[in-house]
Amino acid sequence: MGIVKLALGDAIITFMWVFCVSCTGIFTSIIASYLKFQGFYTLGITVFLVFSLVFIFSLIGEALGGASFNPSGLVAFHAAGFGKDSLFSLAIRFPAQAAGAVGGALAIMEVMPASYKNKLGGPSLKVELHKGAIAEGFLTFLISFAILFIIVKGPRNSLIKMWLLAMSTVTLVLAGSSYTGPAMNPANAFGWAYVNNRHNTWEQMYVYWMCPFIGAFVAASVFRLVFRIPPPPEAKHKKDE
Repeated sequence: MGIVKLALGDAIITFMWVFCVSCTGIFTSIIASYLKFQGFYTLGITVFLVFSLVFIFSLIGEALGGASFNPSGLVAFHAAGFGKDSLFSLAIRFPAQAAGAVGGALAIMEVMPASYKNKLGGPSLKVELHKGAIAEGFLTFLISFAILFIIVKGPRNSLIKMWLLAMSTVTLVLAGSSYTGPAMNPANAFGWAYVNNRHNTWEQMYVYWMCPFIGAFVAASVFRLVFRIPPPPEAKHKKDE
């Protein structure tokens, strides 16, 4: 029953995340236009908006018992030995997150005014398939390693942690914008792919699911190697047997 409750929390928070984060670019444009900001200052608005979302959703996730809106994040923490999930629980949580993402994408498309709908949309492949797959995997590796470092080894102050997470996210989104979007979040990518009827393609599975999972797993492995983190208790037990 506990895993069902957690999966429901995942679906809810992923719905909310996709709904809200999809508006980041629109609100950045509106605020920048109102304040007459350009260039670097516009980027600052985006970072602040992402920081606000990360902070709010971290509180929501805790309130929902550890709910998450990013499958690759679950993979990274599980592989690094910090997550409480089993492979069985992950197999239940991933579809819940994907379903929540679909709901969030459909909902924001429904309520967004027509004049702004053209600015909505998820990640899309802008380069050759394998090049995009490598880019998405590498970017997910970087964000996963950054998240592990900031959360586990970073500053104790939660606000500073959230600010560093926001800076890392925006930086990598800009770096990957001409390659895959990027997503660095398979659920978010799936939600928008479903809206655009691209959810059942090889591109979606290869670029936005397989490679991010590989990137997250490698990031966790490198993190454990660099900081000499011992294997999880269950791994030790199996090894001894």
